[in-house]
Amino acid sequence: MTTATAPTAAAAPPRARSARRMPLGSHLREARRRLLVAAIAVAAGVVAGWFLADGVLDVLRAPITALADSREASLNYDSVGGAFELRMRVALLTGVVLAAPAWLHQVFAFVLPGLTRRERRYSVGFTLAALPLFLAGCATGLAVFPHMVELLAGFAPDDDTSILQASDYVDFVLKLVVAVGVAFVLPVFVVLLNLAGVLPAARLRAGWRWIVLAIVLFSALATPAADVVSMLLLAVPMTGLFAAAAVIAHLHDRALARRAAI
Repeated sequence: MTTATAPTAAAAPPRARSARRMPLGSHLREARRRLLVAAIAVAAGVVAGWFLADGVLDVLRAPITALADSREASLNYDSVGGAFELRMRVALLTGVVLAAPAWLHQVFAFVLPGLTRRERRYSVGFTLAALPLFLAGCATGLAVFPHMVELLAGFAPDDDTSILQASDYVDFVLKLVVAVGVAFVLPVFVVLLNLAGVLPAARLRAGWRWIVLAIVLFSALATPAADVVSMLLLAVPMTGLFAAAAVIAHLHDRALARRAAI
């Protein structure tokens, strides 16, 4: 007589094991599919950004217009196609911002299959948390850059003329805005790594000084070294976001410890 053996508690469901043991080829195909979806979303955002480029340029040009009230200042194009290239650049980065819901979701959806079924449900929650943080970071960058332009241009003597290359100026501003937006999303990835068991809360507590130092260094690189106000406008909210991520990680690890003790 044969007896059926009950599955052990340690045995993982076949579906979970297959998700965790996905071959490299499957990972590459999954990455290619999600990159394609994200690229399509960005392309659609670029088309919308082309029509919004004039409004974006008006916002970016505002500090130069204000600067022109006290000195000679203007944006200049160094080639016949400079205006077209600038518009395409603005449309591209505007498209990245507009397509943020799509590509953020694709990033999280690619990472989360390595987690349990319950944790995979957090994909939408991560996207909903990351999107406002990304937009808040972009808004912070937009709020900071006029002060930076005024400060940097103020070093020129009053008798001099500030002639700015439009492409260099817009690159500086847009890269700052996108970089700050991405930096604001990093705490969400910290929580994601904690849920995956890669980054325990104890490690965050042990390395909090290095985290704060990295935030300060990033803020100093993203803003002029002499502009302490702009640096603080970036460093303070980023530090607060990482502190909130550390608290969430601590609560998650404590809940896991309690379940393991039962």
